[in-house]
Amino acid sequence: MGGIGKTALAVEAAHRACAQGWFPGGTLFVDLRGYDDDPATADQAVLALLDALGVREQDLPPTTERQYDAYRALLAERDRLLLVLDNASDPSQYVPLLPGTDRHRVLITSRDRPDALPVRLIDLETLEPEDSVALVTRALHGTDERDDRPAREYAALHELADLCGHLPLALQIAAGMLRRRRHRDISSVVTEIRDAGDTTAVLDHGSPGTDLYGRSLVLRPVLETSYRRLPHDQARLLRLLCLAPGAETGTDAIAALADLATESVLPLLEDLAATHLVASVRGGSGAAPGVRWRLHDLVRGFGASVVAGDAGLRKEGEAARARVLDFYWRWADAADNRLRWLPGMEEPERFAERGQALAWLDGERAGLVAAVEWGREERYADAAVRLAQCLGEYLLWRRYFDDWITVAEAAREAARLAGDRLGEAIAWDHLGLALTSAGRAEEAIDAHTRARDLYQTAENRHSEATAWSNLGTSLWNAGRAEEAIGAYARARDLLQAVGDRHSEASAWDGLGLALREAGRVEEAIHAHTRARDLCQTAEDRHREASAWNNLGIALREAGRVEEAIEAYGKSLGLRHEFEDWYGEGQTLHGLALAQQAAHRPAEARTTYLKAADAFTRANAPTEAAQARARATELPD
Repeated sequence: MGGIGKTALAVEAAHRACAQGWFPGGTLFVDLRGYDDDPATADQAVLALLDALGVREQDLPPTTERQYDAYRALLAERDRLLLVLDNASDPSQYVPLLPGTDRHRVLITSRDRPDALPVRLIDLETLEPEDSVALVTRALHGTDERDDRPAREYAALHELADLCGHLPLALQIAAGMLRRRRHRDISSVVTEIRDAGDTTAVLDHGSPGTDLYGRSLVLRPVLETSYRRLPHDQARLLRLLCLAPGAETGTDAIAALADLATESVLPLLEDLAATHLVASVRGGSGAAPGVRWRLHDLVRGFGASVVAGDAGLRKEGEAARARVLDFYWRWADAADNRLRWLPGMEEPERFAERGQALAWLDGERAGLVAAVEWGREERYADAAVRLAQCLGEYLLWRRYFDDWITVAEAAREAARLAGDRLGEAIAWDHLGLALTSAGRAEEAIDAHTRARDLYQTAENRHSEATAWSNLGTSLWNAGRAEEAIGAYARARDLLQAVGDRHSEASAWDGLGLALREAGRVEEAIHAHTRARDLCQTAEDRHREASAWNNLGIALREAGRVEEAIEAYGKSLGLRHEFEDWYGEGQTLHGLALAQQAAHRPAEARTTYLKAADAFTRANAPTEAAQARARATELPD
């Protein structure tokens, strides 16, 4: 049952086993949050495990399937280790995470018995009364060995253990209260808990006695008492923090939730951390610096139920969510502007350079994605649509294609709820881009077609042109080159008509790819040359790198090898400037092919190895392996 001490037992067992030297490969721990309102999926958990194994950022494979492959490959190479999968509610959360080898061992904690699976089950009961008293006593003496309250108030301590239902988590929370109130008697806590209501109801998960999150209410008396003891400002902050998106939240986002300055909210968070109602986590997901804040799922459920049970607090919570959505939109918009910035544009606020924008987005990614999903409620739909539109460039750059699909689908539904036809069209277009990036070209074709039709209905010719260009990309990826040529040509003509030379460059570049695929290489060379020239005029050096690379491919296929090598060289310098490791890997791979065609095998071998390194940095292990394989086929 919830609060029975499953995690504590698993961690203690892990410590003792490691002390015995049973697991030279170490231990891995992941909280699956199975009884939260947003349980972690196995796909999310594997990212945390890869992070713990040292695979992150550019090293992270771009698709879920490859992430699992990388995870199992690392385990296959590692000495015997212990994997602790905590707080699972369904086998689908952990079965995909099993190592696939009997070398390692796994501990799973759950409130539900997986009777259909061939695993050893250990059922835990509540603690014996004397063990409950011993737990609280040790907790108090660990802080102050001179604390005489357990001995002086033996009967009150026993009653406290009874009121806590002899559940370890409840007992630990009560002990934390006593540590904070070291000058007050245990009986005062007993009185407060007794006055809170029925403390004897121990409710199994899934029974009628659970709250809407499926959590047992047995811990509510302890949590209620802790909550009532908080000053008004701390209690309000705790309630609002329970509504935050994502498992961890940055201080600035919490300040927006609470409508406070960051310097005002930080001391309150530190006070809540001292009561063990909030935990601080250094760094968080991604590379963003600073402290982030996490709630245990039982505390989060308690706070959410407090808000849900009071009309005034519900209104306060709705306003808080609206504020954090607005905060995320403003900051994500600034970060997106920095990622898209070109010379001559207005300098974005908040982020002085590209790396800062990426670091902030990395740190807040989970919360940003979760916040967009709030848009499925009509009151947040408009804000969620705006936020989603700021995330596409980042999610594409980092190759978080699954998150991008999630964001685009949520934005599409939010726009529909809000009656925002333009927002719906943009969401369909972004969904198509995400699906294409994830290798789902046929689905992407449908998404871009829907976007195009919506733009046509709205008579938005500029956006329609973008949809045509994106449709061309999905058609080209689907192997439908002739249709792609038509789509790109239509995009080019529309963009010329509206005078957007910058976007026209992308249409020309895509047109060149489709022409080359159709065997019209000389026309492709002309198209890529036009794209390059337009990018240079717009001073878009990143797109210029792509145009140079694609021009190199067309020149190589036309037999103009030396010109191709020169074009690849131009692309490489620009790719490196932007730390575009995947693009650099592509260009190096093409350069190696050109060097082979020029009968320079030793140079080609070196270039293939450089391509493999670049692909490795870009989370593209398959491409890296292919490049290494080609290198081994050539002489030194």
